[in-house]
Amino acid sequence: MSLKKIRKDIDSIDRNILKLLNDRAGLSLAVKKYKTGVSNEIYVPHREAEILNSLGKNNKGPFPTDSLKSVYREIFSASRALQAPIKIAYWGPEGSFTHLAAQEHFGSSVQYVNSRTISDIFEEIDSGRSDFGVVPIENSTEGAVNYTLDMFVESTLSICAEVYLKIAHNLLSNEGSINKVKKLYTGIQPLAQSRKWIEENLPAAEIIEVSTTAEAARLAAKTKGGAAIANTLAADIYSLAVLAKNIGDISNNITRFLVIGKREAERTGNDKTSVLCSIKDKVGALYTMLMPFKKNLINLTSIESRPSRKKAWEYYFFIDMKGHREDKRVKKALQELSGECQYFKILGSYPAEKF
Repeated sequence: MSLKKIRKDIDSIDRNILKLLNDRAGLSLAVKKYKTGVSNEIYVPHREAEILNSLGKNNKGPFPTDSLKSVYREIFSASRALQAPIKIAYWGPEGSFTHLAAQEHFGSSVQYVNSRTISDIFEEIDSGRSDFGVVPIENSTEGAVNYTLDMFVESTLSICAEVYLKIAHNLLSNEGSINKVKKLYTGIQPLAQSRKWIEENLPAAEIIEVSTTAEAARLAAKTKGGAAIANTLAADIYSLAVLAKNIGDISNNITRFLVIGKREAERTGNDKTSVLCSIKDKVGALYTMLMPFKKNLINLTSIESRPSRKKAWEYYFFIDMKGHREDKRVKKALQELSGECQYFKILGSYPAEKF
C-alpha cells in the first residue's frame, strides 16, 4: 500500500470518527431532556467509569488503552458541556498538581476555579459557587494529607470519585542551562522528594520554599536566575522551559485525589467506600473496630487516624475499603461497625480508579 493511499484511508476514517462524535453528541443532548440540568445529574461518575471499564476490556489494540481513556475523558467533558456548564474547584494557583488532577478527570470543557486553601474548596461547593471539588488525600511517599482528612469531620459533602496522578517533578526555568540557576523555588514536598537530585545538580542554589508548585513556577518566571520544581502544565502556563525531567528521587511517586460533591456515585461492581468513625475508649477497641471487616471478608485499602481536637487522646479513624455501601457484605460490616462507634459517618461510595 502506498503512503498516499494510507493517508487517504486515514482521512476517510477521521471523517467517520467526526460523524460518530457528532452522533454521540446528539444523543447526549437527547439525554439532557431526562435530566433537570443541574450539575449533580450532568456529571455521573459511575456511568463514566462503566464506559471506561468496558472500553478497556474490549480494546484489542494497537491503540493503547491508557490513551483511549484519555480520549474519552475529553469526549465526556464535551458531552457534559453540551448539557450544562460545570464549575470545578481545585487547590492552588493554575498549574498546581491538584489542577492537573482535575483536568485529568474532568477534561478541558469545564470551568476551573482555583482556591487558596483546601477549606475554600469545601466552602465553594457548600455555597453552590462550584459544583465539585478536587482535593489531595494521600501521597505514596509522604502519606496522608491531614488537612483534607480534618475537613471531612465537619463537612456534609460526599466523595464521588477518586483520581490517581503520577507525580513527575521537573526543573523549570527561563535560563538556558542548569548552571545559570541561582534561586530554586519549591514546595515542601517536591523539595523532600527531589533532595538528592538538588544536592548533586544545584548545590549552590538558594532554596526558597513556597506554598505550591504553581506558585514556585510563577515566581521563577519573573526571577533572573530563578527556577522551580513543578509539572509540565505549570511550564505551559508560565512559559517556562523544562531544563530537567523527572528529577524526583523516587520514580513511583503517586498522589491520590478525591472528587467531592453533594451526591455520591451508584454501584459499578468495582467500587470503594470511605468512612469516618470514632471508637469507644475500652480495652480491645481497635480490634473490635476491625472485626466486622474480617467477618464479612471486606478488604481495607487504607486506615488513617487523626486527633479529634475535642478531647485529649481521642481519635477519628478514616477507613477506605473495597466495595460499595449497597453491597450486601459491606452494608453488614458497616452496620456492625456503627454499633461500636461513638461517631460514625459514611463519606461516600465511588468507582475505584485503576493506577
